[in-house]
Amino acid sequence: MKKMMLAGRSECGKTTLRQALKGDTIHYHKTQYINHFDVIIDTPGEYAENGTLGRALALYSYEADVVALLIAATEPYSLFPPCVTAVSCRQVIGVVTQIDAPEADPERAGRWLRLAGCTELFYVSSYTGEGIWQLLEYLREPGDVLPWDDAEEADRPRSVLSTKR
Repeated sequence: MKKMMLAGRSECGKTTLRQALKGDTIHYHKTQYINHFDVIIDTPGEYAENGTLGRALALYSYEADVVALLIAATEPYSLFPPCVTAVSCRQVIGVVTQIDAPEADPERAGRWLRLAGCTELFYVSSYTGEGIWQLLEYLREPGDVLPWDDAEEADRPRSVLSTKR
């Protein structure tokens, strides 16, 4: 799997997404420092919210193959400025989280990520599993074996069949 760094404001769903991608039980855990979990680098939201701490994100991005900018579908604003992906020397994708929330507006969050420069977008719910399969497929490298490789499409869970918007 490609190593991915998760970046976004506090409570946008970075740690919950990491848990969902790894197949762990979802539980709240406040990320206090940059954590390495095999192929996922989970970062505190404060690092994206504070210019001084943001320098650490730039440094840790060198350890990743892919940088994922996360915006929750419930966000009232975007943390990321227009064309911010141009400053990264890594592949940058956009991930819209919390698409299952009652007040969610995934399309608005997707527009903000496109404005930031993300051309590849994923819409996910860590709780229902929608979109998780597509993100894992995107991170797959030749030779990687994923749990659903041998399953017929009709036998996959409904969330595995969801598509990018």
